[in-house]
Amino acid sequence: MAVTLHNPDGLPKPDVYRQLSVATGSKLVFLAGQVARAADGSKVGEGDLAAQVEQSYLNVATALAGVGASFADVAKLTVYVVDWTPDKMPLLGEGVSRAAAQLGIDPVKPITLLGVSALGEPDLLVEVEATAVVE
Repeated sequence: MAVTLHNPDGLPKPDVYRQLSVATGSKLVFLAGQVARAADGSKVGEGDLAAQVEQSYLNVATALAGVGASFADVAKLTVYVVDWTPDKMPLLGEGVSRAAAQLGIDPVKPITLLGVSALGEPDLLVEVEATAVVE
């Protein structure tokens, strides 16, 4: 595997993400931010943060599969959430868990969570971008 995850001594050891990843593969994959859109471009989960997170993660996995990679190859995620407040964390976690169950993956990765005022289209509540490394 090209990516190993770590929580080094001297830093907090969170359950829901890892502090860093070490990539040893030879090909970098940079995904554009994935949003709650089905393959035909239709909206998914309008007004439902958990559903939009789920679809965004599924789209990350689909994009990776398209280049011969998998979620296991993800070295870093960045998640943008509109009007973020800590009370939205359970919905974020629910969406991630549902996607992980469908994909049969461990979604725990180094992650940066950013609250933003808006995304590219008014119905979007979340956008997930990823960097992966494959051998």
